Amino acid sequence: MDKRTAGELGRAIGAGKVHPVELVEAQLAAIDAHPLAPRIYARLTPDRARAEAMAAAGRARAGLRKGLLDGVPLSWKDLFDTAGTPTEAGSALLRHRTPAADAEVLARATLAGLVCLGKTHMSELAFSGLGLNPVTATPPSVNDPDAVAGGSSSGAAASVAFGLAPAAIGSDTGGSVRIPAAWNDLVGLKTTAGLLPLTGTVPLCESFDTVGPLARSVEDCALLLGILDGQPAPDLRGAELRGARLLVLETVALDGLRPEPAAAFDRSVARLAAAGARVERLEAPEVAEAMALAPVLFTAEAYAIWRDVIEAAPQKMFPRILERFRSGAGFSAADYVAGWRRLRGLRQIWADRVGSADAVILPTAPILPPHAKRLMTDDAYYVSENLLALRNTRIANLLGLCAVTLPAGEPSCGISLMGPAYGEARLLRLAAAAETALG
Repeated sequence: MDKRTAGELGRAIGAGKVHPVELVEAQLAAIDAHPLAPRIYARLTPDRARAEAMAAAGRARAGLRKGLLDGVPLSWKDLFDTAGTPTEAGSALLRHRTPAADAEVLARATLAGLVCLGKTHMSELAFSGLGLNPVTATPPSVNDPDAVAGGSSSGAAASVAFGLAPAAIGSDTGGSVRIPAAWNDLVGLKTTAGLLPLTGTVPLCESFDTVGPLARSVEDCALLLGILDGQPAPDLRGAELRGARLLVLETVALDGLRPEPAAAFDRSVARLAAAGARVERLEAPEVAEAMALAPVLFTAEAYAIWRDVIEAAPQKMFPRILERFRSGAGFSAADYVAGWRRLRGLRQIWADRVGSADAVILPTAPILPPHAKRLMTDDAYYVSENLLALRNTRIANLLGLCAVTLPAGEPSCGISLMGPAYGEARLLRLAAAAETALG
């Protein structure tokens, strides 16, 4: 099983040590042979992958590679449109939905020479942080095949963690890149809302929807960000922690941590301090107030987007997800507008409070991946784990930040760094230094 990073594979292609076609064939063969692959990939695009790999091989022979990742394969969450291939967003409501054009971010990746392996399973319509989907499939966690992978980019994370893709592209509305990345010991980047185009992406809540990579290294996330953004990748050379001011968010984020994430976070913070970071504690009451706005802001918009489709065939949905969408019907337009007005004020309070810090740090998830069968049979367990799964990650979405999660040194535990809106380049440099410190 090939666990090289996308960057390592790209360099090997450039050096003539890896042939793009052989790489794709090996990936497709690994997927075909893996017993858990049907729970990870919704569908493959082998003809497209082979054609794109052949084109990349030709460019490599001619010395005309488009960039470091030219010829490297990716998996794509099944809410990014792929021309001529069904894109169903994990829902029977969209079964056989086949777009005529690629999503804009997929088109950009293809133009840069990346190879599309296929589409990965996900939470239904992206509205769950657990990754549980009895309608299509529930991808496994790499550390426990009986546990969920985290959502909603569940199959995206599993494809990388199980060695069935070098990297993946997912989406993050409330933590849907960072939770599965953390629960599968990966790096996951949540970009600032509005940085990357959503054209051709099945929406959940367009005010908060973002696109982001899941990968084995910070470098891979930086390289993929550059490609998706159409800009030079952030320069990570010489990144260091010495003198960096890191604020440990104590409001909300440290409440009720389970023992494993708590211990992993404490050890990670100690390692960052030992590498020269200046670590301080942060109380921010505006975080708790922002979190209280989440039900109206997320569910009202999500239900407004999907109401007509859902109510035409509600029996096709997983009842838990149907219930969550329908909860948005209880809010008025006045509730929604007032919520957004207050949230904008809270974002400014936050910015004023943390403006001189290099990053705010917190545990990515307060819990470990829950067991899938128990989620289906134990109502109290489902409610408790579902509420906790996205609690910490949602902070960055509500406050309009960029954020990255790194493995925290224990299975399925992550540490997150949050930076200001459009601060991805600076945040990734800091994350690269933290990655080295965390080992």
